[in-house]
Amino acid sequence: MSIQFEVKRTTKVSKHTAFKGLLDLDSAKRWMQGFVRIERLDEGPMQAGSQWMETRKMFGKEATEHFEVVELKEPEKIVLRCDGTKGTTGKGEFVFTYIVASVDDQTVITLNSEIKGLTGLTKIFGKMMAGTFIKACAKDLDGLISYLANEPAK
Repeated sequence: MSIQFEVKRTTKVSKHTAFKGLLDLDSAKRWMQGFVRIERLDEGPMQAGSQWMETRKMFGKEATEHFEVVELKEPEKIVLRCDGTKGTTGKGEFVFTYIVASVDDQTVITLNSEIKGLTGLTKIFGKMMAGTFIKACAKDLDGLISYLANEPAK
């Protein structure tokens, strides 16, 4: 059984700006909570198969996780996979699907998340921590939107 949740935010930034912002790893230090560093494991523009290691400070300790772009459909959909076996978590699979849509004169960013592969105590702990995880994802989206809204147009 997996843990699933959704976070939705609305912004005045364009759909294109929101999509690009979600993939701009270089700007993450300006908006991502607990940011320590991101190390790309490949070069060039983001595409399906692009990978990186993302380190954040969580609960007073550094945690590093391995991310991969699974699917890109510009400017509407981004699917990221975090392989817990390759990072600090040590187990599980985390799939983050971002849907970017224009509604009237606004952009709606919907994050659908699924956590799979947790067993034993990590499964129980994961269910207990789901609320904290949802809040962290919401803060990240809020931080990104605030950053994008205040950045000069490129």
